[in-house]
Amino acid sequence: MAFVYNPPTTPWLDIVYQDDDIVVVNKPSGLLSVPGRELIHRDSVTLRLMRVLPTALIVHRLDMDTSGIMLFALNKAAQSGISRQFQQRTTQKTYLANVLGHPDNDAGSVDLPLICDWPNRPLQMVDHDVGKPSLTHWKVLSKTANATMVELTPITGRSHQLRVHMQQIGHPILGDRFYGKPDAHPLAPRLCLHAYTLSIKHPITEQPMSFTTPCPF
Repeated sequence: MAFVYNPPTTPWLDIVYQDDDIVVVNKPSGLLSVPGRELIHRDSVTLRLMRVLPTALIVHRLDMDTSGIMLFALNKAAQSGISRQFQQRTTQKTYLANVLGHPDNDAGSVDLPLICDWPNRPLQMVDHDVGKPSLTHWKVLSKTANATMVELTPITGRSHQLRVHMQQIGHPILGDRFYGKPDAHPLAPRLCLHAYTLSIKHPITEQPMSFTTPCPF
């Protein structure tokens, strides 16, 4: 069945923090971070925010299917400062995910290099020869009969990193239409992956800041 873009409209825009330099948004699952190439894919967090704050500048992205914290800059100086923190990996991020089955251990790490699967874009795949280093730490939070809630801490920021890493250790994320077939995909109406916390230094004042958004699944 062909994918149909039908982004949620309630709430239209969920701003959780704003000052003169940055704004933090709680992105819903199903909404693009930035506009797509085609007109029907233009609706996005970025365009919605720019209607209210025209100077908003993107500094990082979330997958369309992922919900949670997205940080924007409101001027070039702030964008430069935040982008540097992401590049130098001084930001701290945690995600929550509901995954299929029960891991054998209560915590662990996945260290598998990733590269774009070009014939099947936007999918990513493990490639030990030319893949980019990718590291994810995980920790079990709770269990149900057939699933486990885990906290995921990405050390690198590769595209689809958390989704591929969980699939590769045999515990794909529930609702994942890319990597969760045939078992995990039908078990949830959305991808059960949420950007839960983000910690940064304010790009202008350099004060430590931490943001959290409640998990919707």
